[in-house]
Amino acid sequence: MNRRPLKGLTLLAASAAAAGTLMAVPAQAATTGTATTTATTETCSPWSLQAGLMTQVCAAITGTNVQFLGRVALAGPPTPDFPPQPQVLSTTISGQVVGGASLGSVNQNVNFLASTVTVNGPSSTVPCNNVVSGTFSVSKFGWFPSPVSVSTPVPC
Repeated sequence: MNRRPLKGLTLLAASAAAAGTLMAVPAQAATTGTATTTATTETCSPWSLQAGLMTQVCAAITGTNVQFLGRVALAGPPTPDFPPQPQVLSTTISGQVVGGASLGSVNQNVNFLASTVTVNGPSSTVPCNNVVSGTFSVSKFGWFPSPVSVSTPVPC
């Protein structure tokens, strides 16, 4: 009788047992933590055509912290005979508490080729039960902005 397969099988079983033990340690460590996290809720405008591209504005709310984000994407799939060209976009994203204070505005030039680009806008703490509104505009040479907007309440 040949003992090699049995020896290899024993070694394989020992390795699997050791790997299982190693895998259990991080899971145990993760369950002993007491940190709590607050989920982020993102409310976005519908995608809209602006400066020949698709644009969207979102309000990401974590607790009472609000962050506005603008997104720019291609309006359609690129074709092999007309590949996307690099573009420099002038963007403006602003936010405010409806009926209250401005949360600020960010103006930024963005390099765009074909992948979706996210532009970070103003961020602020807003008391719950207030409604926030954000606006995102994009322009480039030969195209004027057609801003997109979103409004959402800050939950308690």
